[in-house]
This record gives sequence, structure tokens and C-alpha cells, in this order.
Amino acid sequence: MFATSGAFKMVMGLALLATTGAAAPPAHPAVRGFIRVDQAGFAPGESKQAYLMATTPAPGVRFTVVDAAGRSVLSGRAASASRGSWNAAYPAVYSIDLHGLHRPGTYRIRVQDIVSPGFRVRPARELYGDLVRDGVTFFHTQRDTAHRNDAVASVYATPHFVTEDVIGDADLTRTGGPVDVAGGWYDAGDYLKMTHTTAYGVIALLASARAMGPATPAGLRDEARNGVDWLGKAWDQRTRTLHLQVGIGSGNEAGTFIGDHDLWRLPQSDDHDTDPADRYATAHRPVFDAAAPGTPISPNLAGRVAAAFALAAQQDAARDPRRARAELRAATSLYARADVQSPPEQLVTALPNEFYPEDTWHDDMELGATEIALATQRLGLPGSHAYVRDAATFARGYLTAETGDTFNLYDVSALAHADLITAIRRTGGAHGLATGPDRLVADLRRQVRTGADRAAGDPFHAGGIYTDFDVASHTFGLIATEAMYRAASGDTTYAAFATRQRDWLLGANAWGASFMIGEGSTFPRCPQHQIANLTGRTLTGAVVNGPNDPELFADGLGDHMDDMVACPPGGADRYAAFTGHGSRYVDDVRAWQTDEPALDMTGSAILGAALQSIA
Repeated sequence: MFATSGAFKMVMGLALLATTGAAAPPAHPAVRGFIRVDQAGFAPGESKQAYLMATTPAPGVRFTVVDAAGRSVLSGRAASASRGSWNAAYPAVYSIDLHGLHRPGTYRIRVQDIVSPGFRVRPARELYGDLVRDGVTFFHTQRDTAHRNDAVASVYATPHFVTEDVIGDADLTRTGGPVDVAGGWYDAGDYLKMTHTTAYGVIALLASARAMGPATPAGLRDEARNGVDWLGKAWDQRTRTLHLQVGIGSGNEAGTFIGDHDLWRLPQSDDHDTDPADRYATAHRPVFDAAAPGTPISPNLAGRVAAAFALAAQQDAARDPRRARAELRAATSLYARADVQSPPEQLVTALPNEFYPEDTWHDDMELGATEIALATQRLGLPGSHAYVRDAATFARGYLTAETGDTFNLYDVSALAHADLITAIRRTGGAHGLATGPDRLVADLRRQVRTGADRAAGDPFHAGGIYTDFDVASHTFGLIATEAMYRAASGDTTYAAFATRQRDWLLGANAWGASFMIGEGSTFPRCPQHQIANLTGRTLTGAVVNGPNDPELFADGLGDHMDDMVACPPGGADRYAAFTGHGSRYVDDVRAWQTDEPALDMTGSAILGAALQSIA
């Protein structure tokens, strides 16, 4: 047999490849773009995915994962089909499957010269536990320890608004007081205090503590106690009066007084401000009631605050039964004042209502009745079945006429459903009830599937609507709801969907930004938050609104307020190139549309992370 030269073999091999068409994939030309990844990382066993956002088509381009020492630990190819165009500059988005990455450590993804931010693989309890812990840190930052004059505040009649936030009256009309509304939490980047959002924050914290049990981070229960104590001031059980709000956003049309949003300052000097025009913004902050003393209260508000008290009673039942019974009395007395027979056409949430417009109330009453039932059971008291019956009736009302949203500040039905299922089982079943567990589970699935269907067609698997307000809160709500649905049904179909929603929130989005401050390496540096802006402190754990409709920026960002520190210093929009799909994200202290943090958004994050940590 004749020896065959290497050259001959190579020529024959090339000829064979040409004949069979089995050529190796061609080398890609230079790829430009960004790799977007969840900067908080992944749990070892969960679905893992990143995205290549490219300036030109790059189907099947090779990627490599390297560890902290630069060693290659995983390689493969990005998807051969783009998930769609993001905008004209980035017409292709390819998923990168990281399912083979399990070993704990710190990693980066490389595609040619493109390198991702670093991310970690670590246990789920650690990953989600950090989110819970940091979220609680934000709540602690929001504590109002400055406004001591709130302890002797006056109550005023509801003003008349001539525009969304401007008051038409020459002055406010005092109707009562003094009342003690000191303490509590600031609602957002301002210094207003809202019963509506405080109750939601308390509910999120206490439901998280209940779920996590011994793994609850230090400080969470103390933070919840701060909120419960303030709600105890907001609800005057003796006069059956619920205080709605402390402070006003803007002043009046005549300019004789201003509001909280007209000033940019630290809160410590407010009590000593003697300028007459500032009186309602600083030293003498007005209190407004949800309804006249002793009269029925908007059912969304009554049900929600009752739920907060009842959750507190559940938590205190073992360690402080006396306090728990007092909290349960507060819950039942407030629940009984709910105006379910003739609810107001415009549900009461805040002044002005445009701050937090809400159009459902059956979910709040379902939650209130359910948590009272569970608290009654926890304390070993009779009467829980009547509240379970009420809750099932309110659930039917929601299912009949109010479905459409998913879990967030404006729709708490997912938590109500999940807890009602538990309450029904503890009281012996659904016989004779207006709604049973099967329908409740089906609606939990409906809410999760709503997000999953959106995600299926989105380039970055986003399940929230990022062309409107509250996408971050809604998306964390989807994460929470998936965990509740999984616990109620045993169905793990949507587990990977929940992971991808966390990915999107924490960096695997078109902007490459985490919308929870302090998570990952790229997060809001210029939130619209007075304390953060004026002290330069990182607002750890705060969740901002996230991307929003570009039309909201049609008139620009406006001027900096007096004493506001310009941030970013040069005013450049570093995310401008990533505007797309009808959505824009701006990290600028003036950008209330995308960059203001709030209690409710962060509360949703805490609950979603807590429930996923035990799923």
C-alpha cells in the first residue's frame, strides 16, 4: 500500500466536504453589540440565559464563558435565529443558553471582543435572600424620623384640584386635630406618607416573613413593625376614622402656599421652616381623611389596611398574643366599615387620586377577609368560617368583573387567592362557598400566563409592559405569582419564566441595567430621591419604575430644582441608544417617569424574592 501524504489527505478532505455540503460553520465577521445578563447571577439548577444584542446579524456566533481567573469553563453557540429586532441600531437579539453552567463562582460571557458584566452562580436562597435583605434596607431608609410636628398634626377637608395636582382653594380648611401621625415611611422620593402604599408595604413584608420563617433576614420584622405601628395611628378605632395621607404634593393655583414637590431638601429642617408659603409643605403638614369620621370607607382601602393588621396578628399570635388580639380587633373593626354596598365611583387611594388611581376593590376585600380568617385560626378564636365565606364571595366578584391585571399595588388578588386556598383547606373545604380552590388556582395561572404569553414574543422575554408605568413592580409581581401558583398547584411549567423575569429586571434587558439599586454592577446612579441625591448615598435595595413610554419625555426632563444636585453631572443620557419597542429608560435625577423609587415597587420585589427563595 502506498503512503498518503498529508497534503493529499487535506485536498481529498476538502473535495469530500465540497461534495457532501457538510462544511464547518463559517467564521463570523466581527460582531458588535452588547451581552445582556442577569447581574445578580443564577442558582445552579435553574434555567440560565443571556442575550447578545447585535448591530448586524450574527446567527450561531460562538460564545465562551470564563471564570474569575479567565479560564474557559463553557462554550457554545448563540441561537441561530434572532428573537427579533430591538431598534434600528440593534436589529438582532440572540439568546445564549448557559444551562451547562452549574458550579458556584463568578463568570463572564465573551463573544469575540464583547464581554458581559460579571455574574455569579450561587444557591437560590442566597441569591434571593440578598434581594430581600436589600429591599428591607430601602424601607429602613424611608423611615420618617424627621417630622416630629406630625405628632400634633391638624386634619383638613379634601381640597379641590383644578389640575392633576394643583389645588384651586385659597387655603386649606381645618376640620380637626391634633392627631399623631409621626413616624411611618416616606412614600417615594418625596416626603409624603400614604396609608394606601404603606399598607401594601406592610403586607409585602409580613407575607415575606411568614413565607421565609427562620430564614427571614434580620430587620425585616422590625421594619414591618414600623409600618404596622404607623397604620395604628392612621386608624382611629375610637372614632372609626382612617387617615389617608400626610402632606400635599403641590400648592395652590394662587401661589399662597406650596407643596412637598415644590421643594428639594433634606427633611431634618422641615419642622423649623417659618416661611408662611411653606407651611403645608414642611412644618405643618396637613392630614386628610379617607372618609368622614364614623362613615363607610372606600372598600379597597378598608380591605387592604385590614389585611395588614390581620397579617400582623398572625405574626404576633405566638410571641405576643395580647398584641395580636388588638391587631385583629383593628382589622375587624376597619373591615366592618368598608363601603361594599355603594363604593365610591372613584376609589379612594391618595390626594390627588391621579397619584395612585385604582379601579378594583373586590381583591382588597378578599385579602382582608382571608387574612382575618387566618389570624382568627392562628389565635384559636371562633368565627373564621364567616370570613372565609366573605372572602370567597369577594373572590367571585373579582373573577366575574375585575380580572385583567396581575399582582402589584393595584391588584392584590394573587396573594388573596393563594391565602384563601389555605384558609379554605383549614376550615374543612369549599362546600357552600361562592368560589372554590379550583377557580382560584385557575386565576393564578391566568395571571402568570398573561406574562408568559407576552414574554414568548419579546426579544428579552419581558413579561411586563415596559411602555407604561410600574413595569418593574408588575414584573416582580409575576415572579411572586409564579411561586404562589406553583405552591398551590404543584405545576412547575412556569418556573423558567419566573427566572427570566428576574433576569430582565436585573440586567438582561435592552438597557443592560438592573432596576433594583445595588444589584449587579449597572444600576440607577441618579434616582429621583431627595435623600440619595443630596447625601450622595447609594439607595441600596430601591426599585425604580423602569422603562416607560417615550411620549412622557416629549417636553424634555425640565430644569433642575433649586438645591438639586445635577446627576449625571453632564446631563448625558447614557441609555439613549437603547430606546426601542416604544420604550425609553433614563437614569437622571429629573426623570420621575423612569427613575423614581417607591415603597410599592420595592415591596413587590421583596415578596417575589421571598417566595422564590422557598419555592
